[in-house]
Order: sequence, then structure tokens, then C-alpha cells
Amino acid sequence: MIKYVFNRLLFVIPTYLFVALSVFVLVRLVPGDPAQVILGEGASELQLARLHHELGLDVPIYNQFLTWAGRVLHGDLGRSIITGQNIAEMIFEHFQVTAVIVFSAVCLAALAAVPAGLFAAWRHNRWQDFSIVALAALLLSIPSFWLGLLFLLLFGLKLGWVPVVGYIGFGQDPIAAAQYVILPIVTLALCESGPIIRMMRASALEVMRLDYVTHARAKGLVESRVLLRHILPNAFAPTWTLIGLTLGHLLGGAAVLETVFTLPGLGRMMVDAVLARDYPVIQGCLLFTASIYLILNLIVDLCYPLFDPRILGSR
Repeated sequence: MIKYVFNRLLFVIPTYLFVALSVFVLVRLVPGDPAQVILGEGASELQLARLHHELGLDVPIYNQFLTWAGRVLHGDLGRSIITGQNIAEMIFEHFQVTAVIVFSAVCLAALAAVPAGLFAAWRHNRWQDFSIVALAALLLSIPSFWLGLLFLLLFGLKLGWVPVVGYIGFGQDPIAAAQYVILPIVTLALCESGPIIRMMRASALEVMRLDYVTHARAKGLVESRVLLRHILPNAFAPTWTLIGLTLGHLLGGAAVLETVFTLPGLGRMMVDAVLARDYPVIQGCLLFTASIYLILNLIVDLCYPLFDPRILGSR
């Protein structure tokens, strides 16, 4: 087990270095000049040159990268060139909003979709299976922003049950904050349930065809024990991978959904930074997003032996 964990951790280091370099280079490929955005269209060449020097944009790109990487190693992501705020504090503040919504939505989706996919596999080629597959296909085909707008129209404007604009933090008023996030959570949970249902159903069907499942049934075990003890643990690993990837993707910022519900999340912050050509903020957000992906993928890898102990023996 220790060797397996060490190998996984060792793989993260070069991946993280590659991601950091890629983030820095890709940000520099974004069209536009941040100095021009700050000073406006009427700025003179002298003013632009002076600001380029103040921002460190007039030195070779490799020097810019080494300076930035050195600061990152010391936990300093820099400051926004537009607002002057500390980027780490900005990310932490906005990430709290995204994390509450994403964790809640993915947990709800998994709790509903995993049993549904397992049940659909158990009732394969029957009306229950067809109904669940049709529901999953419907959820897959509905854009999250469109479903969010429908919920806002119905529950916000028509019924007046929830506010439609703004956001209040949980530290200020937990009850009021819950009213602002309930619709985004439900919307995201419904949209993410479709892929999880399909993955769980496909994995369970594959496991059901294996000999040990037939043997367990031949021994006279009740169907519920066969499903929960023999099928679910072995079929859950691919679904667990999908859940981890979904979580990492959404924690990086559900920009469209945050825009629909006017939430100050990480995705919306990143979009605003791109529009403002705020290089340090874009770099910080992308690096943080990549870190989330790497950490979650590491957690997923480390959890695999819980579902299939044979993984440890194969390494």
C-alpha cells in the first residue's frame, strides 16, 4: 500500500510542473494587452511602456515565468493588476461559494444516480430499465443554464419561493444563504445525474455477466445481497472515477451556472479576469483549478484499492 501511495504521489510532481508551465504560456496567448485595458484606448506609448515595466511585462517571458514560479512556491499568487487584491484571498473567497454548491450537488446526484443505475441494470430490458435510461438521456440532453432559467422563472418569478438575484454568504445568514443556493444545487444535481446513471448501469451490467455473480446466485443468496455485496463494490470503481472527474471539473468553476444565478463563484471570477486581461488572476485561477484536478485524481486513485484490492497486488 505504501509503495502504491508513493508512486501516485511521485506522478503528481512532474504533472504539476507541466501544468504550471502550460498555464503560464496559455495565459500569455490570450489576445489583448492588460496595460491597454487598465489605461484605456487613449493611453500614449510612454504610459503603456511605463505600466508594462511596473507590471513586469517588458522582460523576457522565461524571466516572467521564473519570477512567478518562485512566488508560487512560497505560496504567493500575486495581486490583481486591476483591483490590487491578493489573489489567494480572492480565490478562497470565491471558491467557498462554488464548493458549497458543487459538493452538495454532486453528493445529491451520486446518492440518487448510483442506486438508480444499479436498479436499472438489475431490471435489464424491462420497463423500469427503459424508464431510467430515458430519464438519464433526458437529463443528459438538457443544458444546465436552460434548466436553471426555467427554475428561476417558476420558483423565483412565478411562485416567489426563492430570490432570483444576488447572494448572501452562510456566515451572514445561513437560512437566507440556503435560499440562494438551493436552485443551483438542484439544477446541477439533475444535470450531473444522467452520466452517473449511465455509467453505473453499464458497469453493473458488465459485472452481472461474470461467473462469480452466477455462482453467488446458484448458492441461493438473496438478490439484495448479491447486488449490494458482490455487484455494487466491483461495479462502482468506474462510477467513482466519473464522480471524481465531475467534481474536479465543477470545482474549477461552473461559470455558466454561476452567471445564470448571479453567484460570485470561482468560474465567474475567472471569466471576469479573462475579459479584463488580468494575467495574475487568470494564472492563479487556472493553477488552482489544476491543483483541484490533481488532488481529486490522487484521492480517486488512492481509493481504488478499497473497491478492488487486486490493484495493490498488480503493482
